[in-house]
Amino acid sequence: MKTFTKHTYISRISGIFCLGLVLTTTACNDEKYLNPTPATSISGTNAFDTPERILGLVNGIYKAVKNGNYYGGNYYTYTEARGEEFINRTSNTFTAYEAWNQTLNSGSNFVAGFWAAGYGAINNANIVIKGLTDNPTKVSATLTKQYIAEAKFLRALSYYSLVTLYARPYNENNGASPGLPLRLQAETNTANNDLKRSTVAEVYAQIIKDLNEAEADLPTNYASNLLNTTRAHKNTAIALKTRVYLNSGNYAKVIEEAKKIVSTSAPFSATTGVNHKLQNIVEIFTTNYTSTESILSVPMTDLDNVTGQTSFPYVFNANSEYNLNPNGIWGETEWKSTDLRRTFARTASGVQFLTKYNKPSPFLDYLPIIRYSEVLLNYSEAAARTGDLAKSVELLKAVRNRSDATYIFPESNVGTQTALVNTILKERRIELLGEGFRSNDLLRNLLPLPAKSSSSLSAPAVEPSQTNYIFPLPNVEIVTNKLLLE
Repeated sequence: MKTFTKHTYISRISGIFCLGLVLTTTACNDEKYLNPTPATSISGTNAFDTPERILGLVNGIYKAVKNGNYYGGNYYTYTEARGEEFINRTSNTFTAYEAWNQTLNSGSNFVAGFWAAGYGAINNANIVIKGLTDNPTKVSATLTKQYIAEAKFLRALSYYSLVTLYARPYNENNGASPGLPLRLQAETNTANNDLKRSTVAEVYAQIIKDLNEAEADLPTNYASNLLNTTRAHKNTAIALKTRVYLNSGNYAKVIEEAKKIVSTSAPFSATTGVNHKLQNIVEIFTTNYTSTESILSVPMTDLDNVTGQTSFPYVFNANSEYNLNPNGIWGETEWKSTDLRRTFARTASGVQFLTKYNKPSPFLDYLPIIRYSEVLLNYSEAAARTGDLAKSVELLKAVRNRSDATYIFPESNVGTQTALVNTILKERRIELLGEGFRSNDLLRNLLPLPAKSSSSLSAPAVEPSQTNYIFPLPNVEIVTNKLLLE
């Protein structure tokens, strides 16, 4: 079991190199010969000396985001468990039972683990930004801008992921609630541990600032489909902005950003940068992880993967710890058997298990962070909420009919603004099932976390007014940051 020590948000410089502390030299010249510095040893003073080392540090931010407690696995496990789409079968506290039955507390492993992983990625990004700013000629000006932009994108993703779990929803009071400590400086010691929380609105403003600056300096694309799927480019930043603006209820900005990467008519696609568009829904989860639908994904390889209890595919499929809730979206009668998304399930012991991630151990399925279908649904919801029902329905149909070409939405489901928004929210539950969206969709709309139960286990509903509507702050941070609760 991994333990988390004090000051876990501080991350020493890391990447594809083994980075160690260099022995300090003395006045004696013989010392440097008796204790030579290893050629592979890198310290804070020489980490930015070569282009290879710098690329390693940039890769290190992506590696931090892939942490098992983060987008490598547990982020999906815990955010899905909080919603109503799955039934817990094991009461295993190490695989999100506390999240499922709404009893997470300040001492829970994941509450501390996700906070540490998120802030670790943030500090890695801050280190790269500072290092490149201090060493502007080690790589070309274009690469310097690109690497800083990648760091800002990943910092923005991390702050978004943290603020939507540990802070009150933006739409509750326009972001006036306490948010997170905004750590924007590279930290290599504990001197700056004490830092007050900024408001939710201030955190969102920083996220958008980072994404705007990232969009400006990121490349339009890379040389391979793999890199276009696993590294940030301009369209990646734009796509994430549609999510962030949707979460804060700024629907006009959702539409403005979405129009940059969504054509004016079907079949919808991005006309600049990577040619994002919808692809075969089965193939993108089984045989082609790097199609143009996949805007950003966490890659897995034989030498670099997440297994065991932090692996989402292991917990929700291979080890059968969560079955699909027949009273959740899986039981929706308007989701027809002809829909290809219905094929992402297997039956065992009379219940169904999600098979979107179906590879056996060592679980090499890529985990999607952003797909093009989400962008279309973000755009559709924003259009509906701002009165453009025709555009909204067009986008909604594109997502549904990709998987079920014969389906026709009943007029009663799309004929009014209220009905259409509810239908879009339902489509999100179908399309994004098992991708970490459901509990946040409930929170951003200030809806209760529904009750759920099986013959042996049950979890109560959680109302927006209750303290456990959001994650508690972790004890380890409360102890080490004396200003956190001010």
